[in-house]
Amino acid sequence: MISRFFRLFPARILASLACPLAVGLWALSGPSIADGAPPPGAGSDTKPTFLLKQFSVAEPIRLVAYGDMRFTDPSVTNGTNPKVRQWLAEKIALEHPQTLLLTGDMPFVGDKAADWEEYRRETAGWRAEGFPVLPTMGNHEIYMDREKGIANYLENYPQLEGHRYYSALLGPVEVMALDMNSPVGPRSPQARWFAAQLEHLPAQVEFLFILYHIPWVADTQSQLFANIPTKDALALRAMLEARLNRIHAKVVVFNGHIHNYERFERNGVEYVVTGGGGAVPYPILFRGSHDLYRDPGFPVYHYLTLEVKDHQLKAVMWKVIDPDAGELNVEAKDSFTIEATAAAAPKARKN
Repeated sequence: MISRFFRLFPARILASLACPLAVGLWALSGPSIADGAPPPGAGSDTKPTFLLKQFSVAEPIRLVAYGDMRFTDPSVTNGTNPKVRQWLAEKIALEHPQTLLLTGDMPFVGDKAADWEEYRRETAGWRAEGFPVLPTMGNHEIYMDREKGIANYLENYPQLEGHRYYSALLGPVEVMALDMNSPVGPRSPQARWFAAQLEHLPAQVEFLFILYHIPWVADTQSQLFANIPTKDALALRAMLEARLNRIHAKVVVFNGHIHNYERFERNGVEYVVTGGGGAVPYPILFRGSHDLYRDPGFPVYHYLTLEVKDHQLKAVMWKVIDPDAGELNVEAKDSFTIEATAAAAPKARKN
């Protein structure tokens, strides 16, 4: 029974029209396709894919991260909680983040136009706020019809300009979004691109945030019942760890897929599983000793706020107190602070 909670569903895309950015704020950093560059997501480009010009290395940045919402018809309550899902989407808009990070599985059934419409309706506050949205594809994004799902995803995130995996430079922060639906073998375009990006991190970057739907580190329960991390997730984690001694930035990996909250530290990297955006919550029968989040409370609908200021990252996990209450609210249930390395901070100040 537990295993069905963790089954990897074939996916079809969640195409959400999340806030297209104003011209001039979202700039292509590397060569464009028109210039004869490789197709989006191919090759071994070393520069950030996008440069978000509104961010400065000297100014604080406030972000929000969460995932696994499963937007669909509000009458559907099997597999998603429309009350909590809608409230969280509205609450995130009220947080006024400067950037929103999404860890995947935003729609319930990605090939349903109605699910896309519901996504856009429930996230109208995001577009009203106008902040950039940086997504990664999950398995529900390609549910039912893989190719159509991918096309829907790219069509509804036009600011990605066809890139299924990409990087975005935001002052002292760089975000790398990888695609769980693309090959990651040593000779694959995505693997070569990821390696090149890691080996040519801009000097100004103090914190590197990596987005990938399937967890790269998971609790004991997920390892036993769902065989997570997957082979692909482990391959990408190995690529990162092989280069850590040459990366001057602090690294945080944000995953989803598990409809709960988990946090781990491995070889100096913080791994955060944030899959509490509204999808049916997965019960945690036991948490392994390596999980830094120890609270036994259930369910854990949540989101994270991330503030980068004065060469420090302060992250807070905000959990819905009682999803059955008439009036919803959140409380801080976990937090962690990471200091930029001595090597990175002076470079950021100099720039």
